[in-house]
Amino acid sequence: MVIYGVYIVSKSGGLIYNYDHNIPRIETEKTFGFPLDIKLQYENKKVVVVFGQRDGINVGHVLLTVNGSPVTGRTTEDGRDVFDIIEAKESYPLSLKFGRMRATTNEKIVLASMFYPLFALASQLSPVPKSSGIETLTADTFKLSCFQTLTGVKFILVTDPNMQGTEVVLKRIYELYSDYALKNPFYSLEMPIRCELFDTSLHTLLELVEKSGTANL
Repeated sequence: MVIYGVYIVSKSGGLIYNYDHNIPRIETEKTFGFPLDIKLQYENKKVVVVFGQRDGINVGHVLLTVNGSPVTGRTTEDGRDVFDIIEAKESYPLSLKFGRMRATTNEKIVLASMFYPLFALASQLSPVPKSSGIETLTADTFKLSCFQTLTGVKFILVTDPNMQGTEVVLKRIYELYSDYALKNPFYSLEMPIRCELFDTSLHTLLELVEKSGTANL
């Protein structure tokens, strides 16, 4: 059992908590000849693949290193511009490492705001009145499970597609939320959750589920 992350979305659609638990790091390093047969572009302070896919390198992957030198923005560790290196024939053969970067907090906020109307749309598309909305969404590489409380707060669990018993895990997370967030006198509803006890208890729960399954919950 692999749990990738936990997200809590408020009743108004804002992301109030996210926890990356066990996200795999996807990296591919290849040696290229001149001219480079994939197109790179500088976007959002990252050098990104925008055209051409090969050997596990996909559109959207970010350039991480050039000949082993880490890339920050568009420059290598020694201050050289990445595009100057790529365009110079004498730089080849050239070793480039690409990977999929973890989503930033801002990107997670955007994704949470997109899930909110999708959840509402699923409820309206149901041929039966009073649908609960999206409870499980399964893809080839992950499964998204959602539990909505009576007050409209959504608890989202992202796991590997073969994981069973996610509804039990979500309800245990809800119990932790009730104990450590809602009962915290310094916590305000609809605001981001910043509680060390909640973080620690959630981490312990996820570790237990990955090691022993959901039978003991």
